[in-house]
Amino acid sequence: MAKDIPDTATLSFGDKSINLPMSSPTLGPDVVDIRKLYAQGDVFTYDPGFTSTASCESAITYIDGDKGELLYRGYPIDQLAEKSSFLEVCYLLIYGELPSATELTDFTTRVTHHTMLHEQMTNFFRGFRRDAHPMAIVCGVVGAMSAFYHDSTDIYDPWQREVATIRLIAKLPTICAWAYKYHVGQPFIYPRNDLNYAENFIHMCFAVPATEFKVDPILSKAMDRIFTLHADHEQNASTSTVRLAGSSQANPFACIAAGVACLWGPAHGGANQACLEMLREIGTVDRIPEYIEKAKDKADPFRLMGFGHRVYKNFDPRANVMKESADEVLGLMGIEDNPTLQVAKELERIALQDAYFKEKKLYPNVDFYSGIILDAMGFPTSMFTPIFALARTAGWISQWKEMIADPSQKIGRPRQLYTGAPHRDYVPVSER
Repeated sequence: MAKDIPDTATLSFGDKSINLPMSSPTLGPDVVDIRKLYAQGDVFTYDPGFTSTASCESAITYIDGDKGELLYRGYPIDQLAEKSSFLEVCYLLIYGELPSATELTDFTTRVTHHTMLHEQMTNFFRGFRRDAHPMAIVCGVVGAMSAFYHDSTDIYDPWQREVATIRLIAKLPTICAWAYKYHVGQPFIYPRNDLNYAENFIHMCFAVPATEFKVDPILSKAMDRIFTLHADHEQNASTSTVRLAGSSQANPFACIAAGVACLWGPAHGGANQACLEMLREIGTVDRIPEYIEKAKDKADPFRLMGFGHRVYKNFDPRANVMKESADEVLGLMGIEDNPTLQVAKELERIALQDAYFKEKKLYPNVDFYSGIILDAMGFPTSMFTPIFALARTAGWISQWKEMIADPSQKIGRPRQLYTGAPHRDYVPVSER
Protein backbone atom coordinates (compact mmCIF):
# COMPACT_ATOMS: atom_id res chain seq x y z
CA MET A 1 0.00 0.00 0.00
CA ALA A 2 1.44 3.35 -1.04
CA LYS A 3 1.73 5.71 1.92
CA ASP A 4 0.91 9.43 1.91
CA ILE A 5 3.72 11.84 2.72
CA PRO A 6 3.33 15.47 3.83
CA ASP A 7 5.12 16.89 0.78
CA THR A 8 3.04 18.47 -1.96
CA ALA A 9 3.78 19.53 -5.50
CA THR A 10 2.78 23.04 -6.52
CA LEU A 11 1.43 23.65 -10.01
CA SER A 12 1.27 27.27 -11.12
CA PHE A 13 -0.37 28.52 -14.32
CA GLY A 14 -1.97 31.85 -15.15
CA ASP A 15 -3.17 33.38 -11.90
CA LYS A 16 -3.70 29.99 -10.23
CA SER A 17 -1.49 27.98 -7.92
CA ILE A 18 -2.57 24.48 -6.85
CA ASN A 19 -1.01 22.25 -4.21
CA LEU A 20 -1.18 18.60 -5.23
CA PRO A 21 -0.57 15.82 -2.68
CA MET A 22 2.24 13.36 -3.23
CA SER A 23 2.53 9.67 -2.37
CA SER A 24 5.60 7.53 -1.85
CA PRO A 25 5.47 3.91 -3.16
CA THR A 26 7.33 0.94 -1.76
CA LEU A 27 9.64 1.06 -4.78
CA GLY A 28 9.98 3.57 -7.58
CA PRO A 29 9.57 7.33 -7.93
CA ASP A 30 7.16 9.40 -5.87
CA VAL A 31 3.77 10.10 -7.39
CA VAL A 32 1.90 13.39 -7.77
CA ASP A 33 -1.81 12.88 -7.12
CA ILE A 34 -3.73 14.84 -9.77
CA ARG A 35 -7.21 13.48 -9.07
CA LYS A 36 -8.45 16.92 -7.92
CA LEU A 37 -6.64 18.85 -10.65
CA TYR A 38 -9.70 19.39 -12.84
CA ALA A 39 -11.96 20.29 -9.93
CA GLN A 40 -9.47 22.78 -8.51
CA GLY A 41 -7.80 24.11 -11.65
CA ASP A 42 -10.21 23.41 -14.52
CA VAL A 43 -7.35 21.82 -16.50
CA PHE A 44 -6.36 18.29 -17.58
CA THR A 45 -2.98 16.69 -18.09
CA TYR A 46 -1.97 15.47 -21.57
CA ASP A 47 -0.08 12.17 -21.59
CA PRO A 48 -0.38 10.09 -24.81
CA GLY A 49 0.31 6.44 -24.07
CA PHE A 50 0.05 7.15 -20.32
CA THR A 51 3.86 7.01 -20.07
CA SER A 52 3.90 9.34 -17.06
CA THR A 53 0.57 8.41 -15.50
CA ALA A 54 -0.17 5.83 -12.80
CA SER A 55 -3.66 4.56 -13.58
CA CYS A 56 -4.00 2.46 -10.44
CA GLU A 57 -2.40 1.38 -7.19
CA SER A 58 -1.02 -2.17 -7.36
CA ALA A 59 1.01 -4.53 -5.18
CA ILE A 60 1.55 -7.26 -7.78
CA THR A 61 4.44 -6.50 -10.13
CA TYR A 62 7.26 -3.97 -10.11
CA ILE A 63 9.61 -3.04 -12.94
CA ASP A 64 12.74 -0.90 -12.68
CA GLY A 65 13.60 -0.25 -16.30
CA ASP A 66 16.92 1.44 -15.53
CA LYS A 67 18.18 -1.46 -13.42
CA GLY A 68 16.65 -4.15 -15.61
CA GLU A 69 14.64 -5.52 -12.69
CA LEU A 70 11.32 -7.38 -12.68
CA LEU A 71 9.68 -8.43 -9.40
CA TYR A 72 6.57 -10.55 -8.86
CA ARG A 73 5.25 -9.64 -5.39
CA GLY A 74 8.82 -8.62 -4.50
CA TYR A 75 10.53 -11.78 -5.81
CA PRO A 76 13.08 -11.35 -8.66
CA ILE A 77 11.97 -13.02 -11.89
CA ASP A 78 15.26 -14.90 -12.36
CA GLN A 79 14.85 -16.60 -8.95
CA LEU A 80 11.28 -17.62 -9.71
CA ALA A 81 12.19 -18.89 -13.19
CA GLU A 82 15.02 -20.99 -11.76
CA LYS A 83 13.47 -22.32 -8.54
CA SER A 84 9.70 -22.14 -8.92
CA SER A 85 7.00 -23.59 -11.16
CA PHE A 86 4.42 -21.70 -13.15
CA LEU A 87 1.51 -22.78 -10.95
CA GLU A 88 3.44 -21.70 -7.86
CA VAL A 89 3.97 -18.33 -9.56
CA CYS A 90 0.24 -18.18 -10.38
CA TYR A 91 -0.55 -18.69 -6.71
CA LEU A 92 1.94 -15.97 -5.77
CA LEU A 93 0.44 -13.47 -8.22
CA ILE A 94 -3.16 -14.24 -7.30
CA TYR A 95 -2.92 -14.55 -3.51
CA GLY A 96 0.12 -12.40 -2.72
CA GLU A 97 2.43 -14.94 -1.06
CA LEU A 98 4.30 -18.09 -2.04
CA PRO A 99 2.19 -21.12 -1.10
CA SER A 100 3.03 -23.69 1.55
CA ALA A 101 3.39 -27.26 0.35
CA THR A 102 -0.22 -27.96 1.32
CA GLU A 103 -1.53 -24.81 -0.33
CA LEU A 104 0.38 -25.56 -3.54
CA THR A 105 -0.93 -29.12 -3.66
CA ASP A 106 -4.50 -27.91 -3.15
CA PHE A 107 -4.15 -25.18 -5.79
CA THR A 108 -2.53 -27.54 -8.30
CA THR A 109 -5.27 -30.12 -7.74
CA ARG A 110 -8.02 -27.56 -8.27
CA VAL A 111 -6.44 -26.31 -11.49
CA THR A 112 -5.73 -29.82 -12.79
CA HIS A 113 -9.32 -30.94 -12.27
CA HIS A 114 -10.77 -27.94 -14.12
CA THR A 115 -8.82 -28.28 -17.38
CA MET A 116 -11.71 -29.93 -19.24
CA LEU A 117 -13.92 -27.71 -21.38
CA HIS A 118 -17.70 -28.00 -21.54
CA GLU A 119 -18.29 -30.58 -24.26
CA GLN A 120 -20.60 -28.26 -26.19
CA MET A 121 -17.64 -25.91 -26.68
CA THR A 122 -16.24 -28.32 -29.28
CA ASN A 123 -19.08 -27.15 -31.52
CA PHE A 124 -18.07 -23.56 -30.90
CA PHE A 125 -14.54 -24.30 -32.15
CA ARG A 126 -15.90 -25.95 -35.28
CA GLY A 127 -17.89 -22.85 -36.14
CA PHE A 128 -14.68 -21.06 -37.17
CA ARG A 129 -13.27 -21.28 -40.68
CA ARG A 130 -10.65 -24.00 -40.97
CA ASP A 131 -7.97 -21.38 -41.74
CA ALA A 132 -8.90 -19.10 -38.83
CA HIS A 133 -5.94 -17.62 -36.95
CA PRO A 134 -5.51 -19.31 -33.53
CA MET A 135 -5.71 -15.93 -31.77
CA ALA A 136 -9.11 -15.28 -33.35
CA ILE A 137 -10.30 -18.61 -31.96
CA VAL A 138 -8.80 -18.02 -28.50
CA CYS A 139 -10.31 -14.53 -28.30
CA GLY A 140 -13.74 -15.80 -29.31
CA VAL A 141 -13.75 -18.89 -27.09
CA VAL A 142 -12.55 -17.05 -23.98
CA GLY A 143 -15.27 -14.45 -24.49
CA ALA A 144 -17.82 -17.24 -24.90
CA MET A 145 -16.89 -18.83 -21.57
CA SER A 146 -19.40 -16.53 -19.86
CA ALA A 147 -22.14 -18.30 -21.82
CA PHE A 148 -20.96 -21.74 -20.70
CA TYR A 149 -19.93 -20.88 -17.13
CA HIS A 150 -22.48 -18.25 -16.11
CA ASP A 151 -22.38 -19.55 -12.53
CA SER A 152 -19.08 -17.66 -12.05
CA THR A 153 -19.79 -14.26 -13.58
CA ASP A 154 -21.01 -12.33 -10.53
CA ILE A 155 -18.04 -10.10 -9.78
CA TYR A 156 -19.40 -9.18 -6.33
CA ASP A 157 -19.49 -12.78 -5.12
CA PRO A 158 -16.02 -13.73 -3.74
CA TRP A 159 -16.66 -17.42 -4.35
CA GLN A 160 -17.68 -16.86 -7.97
CA ARG A 161 -14.56 -14.74 -8.50
CA GLU A 162 -12.48 -17.59 -7.10
CA VAL A 163 -14.17 -20.17 -9.33
CA ALA A 164 -13.67 -17.94 -12.40
CA THR A 165 -10.00 -17.54 -11.48
CA ILE A 166 -9.39 -21.29 -11.32
CA ARG A 167 -11.36 -21.90 -14.50
CA LEU A 168 -9.40 -19.34 -16.48
CA ILE A 169 -6.01 -20.58 -15.31
CA ALA A 170 -7.04 -24.21 -15.89
CA LYS A 171 -8.83 -23.94 -19.22
CA LEU A 172 -6.60 -21.56 -21.17
CA PRO A 173 -4.10 -24.34 -22.03
CA THR A 174 -6.93 -26.48 -23.36
CA ILE A 175 -8.41 -23.58 -25.34
CA CYS A 176 -5.03 -22.67 -26.87
CA ALA A 177 -4.13 -26.29 -27.62
CA TRP A 178 -7.48 -26.91 -29.28
CA ALA A 179 -7.10 -23.69 -31.29
CA TYR A 180 -3.81 -25.12 -32.54
CA LYS A 181 -5.31 -28.52 -33.32
CA TYR A 182 -8.18 -26.91 -35.22
CA HIS A 183 -5.69 -24.71 -37.07
CA VAL A 184 -3.68 -27.72 -38.31
CA GLY A 185 -6.69 -29.98 -38.91
CA GLN A 186 -6.01 -32.57 -36.23
CA PRO A 187 -8.44 -34.04 -33.66
CA PHE A 188 -8.71 -32.44 -30.23
CA ILE A 189 -6.67 -34.09 -27.49
CA TYR A 190 -8.29 -33.98 -24.05
CA PRO A 191 -6.31 -32.91 -20.96
CA ARG A 192 -4.82 -35.50 -18.63
CA ASN A 193 -4.74 -35.24 -14.85
CA ASP A 194 -1.49 -37.21 -14.55
CA LEU A 195 0.54 -34.52 -16.33
CA ASN A 196 1.74 -31.22 -14.93
CA TYR A 197 0.61 -27.88 -16.35
CA ALA A 198 3.29 -27.47 -19.03
CA GLU A 199 3.36 -31.18 -19.91
CA ASN A 200 -0.39 -31.19 -20.36
CA PHE A 201 -0.29 -28.25 -22.76
CA ILE A 202 2.48 -29.76 -24.89
CA HIS A 203 0.71 -33.12 -24.91
CA MET A 204 -2.59 -31.58 -26.03
CA CYS A 205 -0.76 -29.73 -28.82
CA PHE A 206 1.37 -32.54 -30.26
CA ALA A 207 -0.16 -35.89 -29.30
CA VAL A 208 -2.36 -37.73 -31.82
CA PRO A 209 -4.73 -40.64 -31.18
CA ALA A 210 -2.77 -42.99 -33.42
CA THR A 211 0.37 -43.21 -31.30
CA GLU A 212 1.71 -42.66 -27.80
CA PHE A 213 3.37 -39.31 -27.14
CA LYS A 214 5.71 -38.61 -24.25
CA VAL A 215 6.73 -35.10 -23.27
CA ASP A 216 10.45 -34.62 -22.78
CA PRO A 217 11.18 -32.98 -19.39
CA ILE A 218 13.55 -30.47 -21.00
CA LEU A 219 10.73 -29.24 -23.24
CA SER A 220 8.21 -29.06 -20.39
CA LYS A 221 10.74 -27.18 -18.25
CA ALA A 222 11.35 -24.69 -21.08
CA MET A 223 7.62 -24.22 -21.59
CA ASP A 224 7.07 -23.74 -17.85
CA ARG A 225 9.76 -21.06 -17.89
CA ILE A 226 8.15 -19.32 -20.85
CA PHE A 227 4.88 -19.25 -18.92
CA THR A 228 6.61 -17.88 -15.80
CA LEU A 229 8.53 -15.18 -17.66
CA HIS A 230 5.36 -13.94 -19.36
CA ALA A 231 2.97 -14.28 -16.40
CA ASP A 232 2.74 -10.56 -15.63
CA HIS A 233 4.46 -7.33 -16.61
CA GLU A 234 2.89 -4.50 -14.65
CA GLN A 235 0.47 -2.06 -16.39
CA ASN A 236 1.19 -2.96 -20.02
CA ALA A 237 -1.34 -2.42 -22.83
CA SER A 238 -3.25 -5.70 -22.43
CA THR A 239 -3.28 -5.55 -18.62
CA SER A 240 -4.54 -1.99 -18.74
CA THR A 241 -7.21 -3.18 -21.19
CA VAL A 242 -8.32 -5.88 -18.74
CA ARG A 243 -8.52 -3.31 -15.95
CA LEU A 244 -10.39 -0.82 -18.14
CA ALA A 245 -12.92 -3.47 -19.18
CA GLY A 246 -13.22 -4.58 -15.56
CA SER A 247 -13.87 -1.04 -14.41
CA SER A 248 -17.21 -1.19 -16.24
CA GLN A 249 -18.12 -4.24 -14.07
CA ALA A 250 -17.88 -6.61 -17.03
CA ASN A 251 -17.65 -10.32 -16.17
CA PRO A 252 -14.16 -11.83 -15.80
CA PHE A 253 -14.31 -13.86 -19.02
CA ALA A 254 -15.17 -10.75 -21.05
CA CYS A 255 -12.31 -8.86 -19.37
CA ILE A 256 -9.75 -11.56 -20.17
CA ALA A 257 -11.04 -11.78 -23.75
CA ALA A 258 -10.43 -8.03 -24.02
CA GLY A 259 -6.86 -8.62 -22.85
CA VAL A 260 -6.41 -11.35 -25.46
CA ALA A 261 -7.65 -9.00 -28.19
CA CYS A 262 -5.20 -6.28 -27.14
CA LEU A 263 -2.30 -8.74 -26.89
CA TRP A 264 -2.93 -9.79 -30.49
CA GLY A 265 -1.45 -6.51 -31.72
CA PRO A 266 2.00 -6.97 -33.31
CA ALA A 267 3.40 -4.11 -31.23
CA HIS A 268 2.56 -6.08 -28.06
CA GLY A 269 2.20 -9.87 -28.12
CA GLY A 270 3.47 -10.44 -31.64
CA ALA A 271 7.00 -9.19 -31.02
CA ASN A 272 8.59 -12.66 -30.71
CA GLN A 273 7.10 -13.68 -34.06
CA ALA A 274 8.48 -10.52 -35.67
CA CYS A 275 11.90 -11.24 -34.15
CA LEU A 276 12.02 -14.78 -35.52
CA GLU A 277 10.98 -13.56 -38.97
CA MET A 278 13.75 -10.96 -38.85
CA LEU A 279 16.40 -13.56 -37.94
CA ARG A 280 15.23 -15.71 -40.84
CA GLU A 281 15.36 -12.71 -43.15
CA ILE A 282 18.98 -12.10 -42.18
CA GLY A 283 19.58 -15.77 -42.89
CA THR A 284 23.32 -16.17 -42.31
CA VAL A 285 25.93 -14.73 -39.98
CA ASP A 286 27.85 -12.99 -42.76
CA ARG A 287 24.85 -10.76 -43.52
CA ILE A 288 24.59 -9.38 -39.97
CA PRO A 289 26.81 -6.29 -40.57
CA GLU A 290 24.58 -5.33 -43.48
CA TYR A 291 21.47 -5.44 -41.33
CA ILE A 292 23.09 -3.62 -38.43
CA GLU A 293 23.91 -0.75 -40.79
CA LYS A 294 20.31 -0.80 -42.01
CA ALA A 295 19.13 -0.56 -38.40
CA LYS A 296 21.33 2.49 -37.82
CA ASP A 297 20.04 4.23 -40.95
CA LYS A 298 17.08 6.41 -39.94
CA ALA A 299 15.97 6.56 -43.57
CA ASP A 300 15.75 2.76 -43.77
CA PRO A 301 12.41 1.27 -42.59
CA PHE A 302 14.18 -1.85 -41.25
CA ARG A 303 14.03 -2.24 -37.46
CA LEU A 304 16.09 -4.63 -35.38
CA MET A 305 13.45 -6.68 -33.58
CA GLY A 306 14.15 -8.29 -30.20
CA PHE A 307 16.33 -5.42 -28.98
CA GLY A 308 15.26 -2.68 -26.61
CA HIS A 309 12.03 -2.34 -24.66
CA ARG A 310 9.48 0.37 -23.90
CA VAL A 311 10.20 -0.01 -20.17
CA TYR A 312 13.65 -1.60 -19.83
CA LYS A 313 16.54 0.77 -20.45
CA ASN A 314 18.95 -1.97 -19.47
CA PHE A 315 19.15 -5.70 -20.13
CA ASP A 316 15.74 -7.42 -20.01
CA PRO A 317 16.03 -9.61 -16.87
CA ARG A 318 14.00 -12.33 -18.61
CA ALA A 319 16.36 -12.61 -21.57
CA ASN A 320 19.20 -14.47 -19.80
CA VAL A 321 16.80 -17.16 -18.55
CA MET A 322 15.27 -17.50 -22.01
CA LYS A 323 18.71 -17.78 -23.61
CA GLU A 324 19.59 -20.66 -21.27
CA SER A 325 16.37 -22.44 -22.21
CA ALA A 326 17.07 -21.90 -25.92
CA ASP A 327 20.44 -23.62 -25.59
CA GLU A 328 18.86 -26.57 -23.75
CA VAL A 329 15.98 -27.02 -26.17
CA LEU A 330 18.07 -26.73 -29.31
CA GLY A 331 20.61 -29.11 -27.79
CA LEU A 332 17.86 -31.64 -27.12
CA MET A 333 16.50 -31.29 -30.65
CA GLY A 334 20.00 -31.71 -32.06
CA ILE A 335 19.95 -28.35 -33.79
CA GLU A 336 22.60 -26.38 -31.90
CA ASP A 337 23.99 -25.42 -35.30
CA ASN A 338 20.61 -24.09 -36.42
CA PRO A 339 21.31 -21.11 -38.72
CA THR A 340 18.66 -18.99 -37.01
CA LEU A 341 20.23 -19.62 -33.60
CA GLN A 342 23.70 -18.86 -34.93
CA VAL A 343 22.43 -15.57 -36.36
CA ALA A 344 20.77 -14.76 -33.04
CA LYS A 345 23.90 -15.43 -30.98
CA GLU A 346 26.21 -13.54 -33.30
CA LEU A 347 23.77 -10.65 -33.63
CA GLU A 348 23.58 -10.42 -29.84
CA ARG A 349 27.38 -10.50 -29.50
CA ILE A 350 27.95 -7.79 -32.11
CA ALA A 351 25.14 -5.55 -30.91
CA LEU A 352 26.33 -5.66 -27.30
CA GLN A 353 29.77 -4.48 -28.39
CA ASP A 354 28.61 -1.84 -30.85
CA ALA A 355 28.81 1.75 -29.58
CA TYR A 356 25.53 2.67 -31.29
CA PHE A 357 23.53 0.00 -29.46
CA LYS A 358 25.28 0.74 -26.17
CA GLU A 359 24.45 4.42 -26.47
CA LYS A 360 20.83 3.70 -27.34
CA LYS A 361 20.68 1.00 -24.64
CA LEU A 362 19.30 -1.53 -27.11
CA TYR A 363 19.76 -4.76 -25.19
CA PRO A 364 18.21 -8.13 -26.10
CA ASN A 365 14.71 -8.61 -24.67
CA VAL A 366 12.67 -11.72 -23.88
CA ASP A 367 11.30 -11.94 -27.43
CA PHE A 368 14.80 -12.40 -28.83
CA TYR A 369 14.98 -16.06 -27.78
CA SER A 370 11.40 -17.11 -27.03
CA GLY A 371 10.49 -17.34 -30.71
CA ILE A 372 13.47 -19.61 -31.37
CA ILE A 373 12.43 -21.96 -28.57
CA LEU A 374 8.82 -22.20 -29.71
CA ASP A 375 9.90 -22.72 -33.31
CA ALA A 376 12.26 -25.52 -32.25
CA MET A 377 9.42 -27.18 -30.35
CA GLY A 378 7.40 -27.30 -33.55
CA PHE A 379 4.96 -24.43 -33.03
CA PRO A 380 4.08 -22.28 -36.05
CA THR A 381 4.52 -18.54 -35.59
CA SER A 382 0.73 -18.17 -35.47
CA MET A 383 0.80 -19.92 -32.06
CA PHE A 384 3.37 -17.66 -30.44
CA THR A 385 0.84 -15.05 -29.28
CA PRO A 386 -1.77 -17.57 -28.02
CA ILE A 387 0.96 -19.10 -25.82
CA PHE A 388 1.76 -15.60 -24.57
CA ALA A 389 -1.95 -15.10 -23.78
CA LEU A 390 -2.08 -18.42 -21.92
CA ALA A 391 0.77 -17.33 -19.66
CA ARG A 392 -0.40 -13.74 -19.19
CA THR A 393 -3.85 -14.87 -18.05
CA ALA A 394 -2.34 -15.41 -14.59
CA GLY A 395 -1.34 -11.77 -14.41
CA TRP A 396 -4.54 -10.49 -15.97
CA ILE A 397 -6.76 -12.30 -13.50
CA SER A 398 -4.55 -11.19 -10.58
CA GLN A 399 -4.78 -7.57 -11.70
CA TRP A 400 -8.54 -7.89 -12.26
CA LYS A 401 -9.11 -9.30 -8.77
CA GLU A 402 -6.98 -6.56 -7.23
CA MET A 403 -8.94 -3.92 -9.12
CA ILE A 404 -12.30 -5.34 -7.98
CA ALA A 405 -11.15 -5.17 -4.35
CA ASP A 406 -9.85 -1.59 -4.62
CA PRO A 407 -12.35 0.79 -2.92
CA SER A 408 -10.99 3.75 -4.90
CA GLN A 409 -11.65 2.07 -8.25
CA LYS A 410 -13.80 4.01 -10.70
CA ILE A 411 -14.88 3.30 -14.24
CA GLY A 412 -12.07 4.24 -16.61
CA ARG A 413 -12.81 7.49 -18.41
CA PRO A 414 -9.73 9.20 -19.89
CA ARG A 415 -9.98 12.83 -20.93
CA GLN A 416 -8.91 14.20 -24.29
CA LEU A 417 -7.22 17.19 -25.90
CA TYR A 418 -9.96 18.17 -28.33
CA THR A 419 -8.67 19.58 -31.64
CA GLY A 420 -11.85 19.38 -33.73
CA ALA A 421 -14.14 22.11 -35.00
CA PRO A 422 -15.44 24.69 -32.52
CA HIS A 423 -19.18 25.20 -31.97
CA ARG A 424 -21.05 25.74 -35.24
CA ASP A 425 -24.69 25.79 -36.31
CA TYR A 426 -26.38 23.28 -38.56
CA VAL A 427 -26.86 24.35 -42.19
CA PRO A 428 -29.72 22.77 -44.18
CA VAL A 429 -28.59 20.60 -47.07
CA SER A 430 -30.18 22.94 -49.61
CA GLU A 431 -27.94 25.80 -48.45
CA ARG A 432 -24.61 23.94 -48.41
